[in-house]
Amino acid sequence: MLNARLTTKYQTTIPKNIRKKLNLEKGDYITFEEIDGVVFIRKMTPFDFEHTKALESTLSDWDNQNDDEAFNDL
Repeated sequence: MLNARLTTKYQTTIPKNIRKKLNLEKGDYITFEEIDGVVFIRKMTPFDFEHTKALESTLSDWDNQNDDEAFNDL
């Protein structure tokens, strides 16, 4: 188990072996996930906005008023 101390601004240093294990570099983002009282830390993966934007039209089952009206009662 590793320990770290919080500063007055609630900041801490991620231990070197954890940084290496997660392949963390300066400027990377990390995320915290809490499951049943246990907190996990992960390196966030890059988000490709342009690729996701290009897929936007394929992610919707309908995108016009006729479809909205046809499926309104579902």
